[in-house]
Amino acid sequence: MSDSRSDPQPKTVSEAVSPSSLVIAIDGPAAAGKGTLARRLAEALGLACLDSGALYRAVGLAVLRAGGDPADEATAAAAAGTLDTGRLSDPALRTPEAGDAASKVAAFPSVREALLEFQRRFAREPPAGCRGAVLDGRDIGTVVCPDAPVKIFVTASPDERARRRFAELQAAGAEAIYAAVLSELRERDGRDSSRAVAPLKPADDAAILDTSALDAETAFRAALDIVAQRAPGWRRLVQDVR
Repeated sequence: MSDSRSDPQPKTVSEAVSPSSLVIAIDGPAAAGKGTLARRLAEALGLACLDSGALYRAVGLAVLRAGGDPADEATAAAAAGTLDTGRLSDPALRTPEAGDAASKVAAFPSVREALLEFQRRFAREPPAGCRGAVLDGRDIGTVVCPDAPVKIFVTASPDERARRRFAELQAAGAEAIYAAVLSELRERDGRDSSRAVAPLKPADDAAILDTSALDAETAFRAALDIVAQRAPGWRRLVQDVR
């Protein structure tokens, strides 16, 4: 709780007395906006941020680069067990090929188990200087951090998500066909939602944030409202960064 004798109008987390540690779990399908939202929340509230999807993309990409098949569990599990986290900033992780491979390797229990403790440790022991963490993925609120006080399931219509992904690909100079992008998203949605282990679904106590008609700023402010509601100790800081 903030000390009323401190600066009455702090503008950043560092200018105020920090509340207790906080974990924010953000889940949702591809291109719903959860990654952008997670990064903005982390920056605004002074939290560490982990894109769990990058872990699976890195595993899938490692398999592809080794000439393996992401649909082969033994190969995928071996890559997960030797994952080099230094590759999490590789631009190739954002390619459609890496995304498709990630969806395939993520269906394997052995791969998920190998990456589960890494994610939980990040939430439990965030980097120095951070009073908590924001993790985004597809099973953060249901499996990785089921006790997180703030859980947000970010979604959007398939058409809107395909439009966003298509625009991203065009901006990156990649050749893309909208119909193909939409088809790939729907295929991935089906695969992620129907897998036997940790399927994509909202946690029972998650707040649903539909960004279909929202720009990034409006979605961010809606998420801040959710944080203030679910984590009362952080309300003052949320007000300060709005």
